[in-house]
Amino acid sequence: MDQHPTKVNAAFIILLIGVFMAALDNGIISAALTTINASFDVTATQGTWGITLYTLGLAIATPIVGKLSDRYGRKKLFLIEIAIFTIGSLGVALSPNFTFFLASRLLQSFGGGGIFIIASSYVISTYTREKQGSMLGLLGGMNGIASVIGPNIGSFLIDMTGTWHWLFLINVPIGLLLLVGGFFYLEETKATALSKIDFLGISLLSLSILSVMFAINNLGTGDLFRSLFSQAVLGLLLIAVALFALLMYVEKKRERGTRYDPFLPYSLLRKPTYAVTMLMALLSGTLIGAVIFIPSFVEQVLGIPAAKSGYWMTPLAIASGIGAGGGGYFVDKQGPVRTLILSGVISIIGYGGLAFFVDTKLSFVLFSVIAGIGFGFVLGAPLTVLTANAAGLQKGTALGTLSVSRQIGLTIAPTIFGAFIQNGFSQLDTLIPQKLRAYGIDPASIPQDQLDQLGGSYGDLQSRIDQIPIENVRLALTDAFQQAAHLAYQPIYVATSVAALLIIILAFVFRKQFERDAEVMENRQQHEE
Repeated sequence: MDQHPTKVNAAFIILLIGVFMAALDNGIISAALTTINASFDVTATQGTWGITLYTLGLAIATPIVGKLSDRYGRKKLFLIEIAIFTIGSLGVALSPNFTFFLASRLLQSFGGGGIFIIASSYVISTYTREKQGSMLGLLGGMNGIASVIGPNIGSFLIDMTGTWHWLFLINVPIGLLLLVGGFFYLEETKATALSKIDFLGISLLSLSILSVMFAINNLGTGDLFRSLFSQAVLGLLLIAVALFALLMYVEKKRERGTRYDPFLPYSLLRKPTYAVTMLMALLSGTLIGAVIFIPSFVEQVLGIPAAKSGYWMTPLAIASGIGAGGGGYFVDKQGPVRTLILSGVISIIGYGGLAFFVDTKLSFVLFSVIAGIGFGFVLGAPLTVLTANAAGLQKGTALGTLSVSRQIGLTIAPTIFGAFIQNGFSQLDTLIPQKLRAYGIDPASIPQDQLDQLGGSYGDLQSRIDQIPIENVRLALTDAFQQAAHLAYQPIYVATSVAALLIIILAFVFRKQFERDAEVMENRQQHEE
């Protein structure tokens, strides 16, 4: 172990870049979300599939690739993952239509999903114990930072190139360099004792999540609550519940045997504190999912050009880093439960402000900083500590499930939020006649060719409104568009505030059980010493 310092250090840099590249594409797309939707002429709900398919693919690929790398070799699987990610990135950049774009995003996610877990297991198997902590911390930090600064890098690339395609083309030369570097500098490592991969459990969870996503995609744009009880929505939601129940049955049987390593630890999920922690992790994924829409929010609500919108993630990105560090400090001083309650309060103020009080750039910066600190707190140490305390001897499996739970939240949330956006902009059909009358204009007097300009994607709607020559008509339509934009994005940040409130309630209700878990863990550690 650690016999070739130069070789191993070069290997770690290669792994670090690979983790950064894969995590970057989880957030970089948000800088160009409305532009991509407009280029393929798809709705906001359809457009979010470019995000949700990627996050779903990451959740599916992570446990599968982790097991395959243990069995067949981490170097071999790292090179395969990088190759798949690079081919997927090229496919996304050159997509001739939206279907090809989605298929390429899914392929890309299958390549990116295993890179972090391969890098982590490679460090554990290759480096001395004294070096492992700092290096695993660097990998984790790179994974988190890349997701948050993705929109900034996306805006920079759009600024420099004038097209969203370079957001993905940039991965191709980096991927090729990683393939060459990985081939020469990575050492091959494998695990000895192996159990079979729980493909059935992974498939059932994936199908359950997909059923939820399709159900959300089928929500009507006129009346969300009425369409909720339609067969296309309610039926799919019931299928999702049935699949998840079947998953629990399968995992219960898996845990009794020794041939398979269960995807979800059934015995732990029966423990209230562990199950609640997984639920809070899922809700924390919702907080990240809301952040993905910040660039399109500033475009539509504040009128920021699409090429500059990703830069407006910078205050939130910096604040989330401060929040993550602050979360660790508060866990040490006040414990994980009080830290979660504090993070929930801060998040409610930040996301609630984005929902109701943002009408200027200054107010946006203020509330986005508060929101960043809030979700930075919750994404750091508190949930990890609670999970480890509840899991006892099954700590490794439990922490893996924590990551999957958060990924599920991050997968489902954008689909829900895309439905909110589509529903908000669907109100334009009502708002436009109202605003025209308010400006003293008869809607019937507007030439049909000018009304036809308002059809299609909402992403570039304001620019089409700006081309209308009659000033009063232009002002009325701008007023209608701005109100629709508030109706589109307000529910996202209201829902996120509700998720933060639920985290507070759960932490408060189960605080005594969490404290008992901590006492048991402390006694066990003292006994081992």
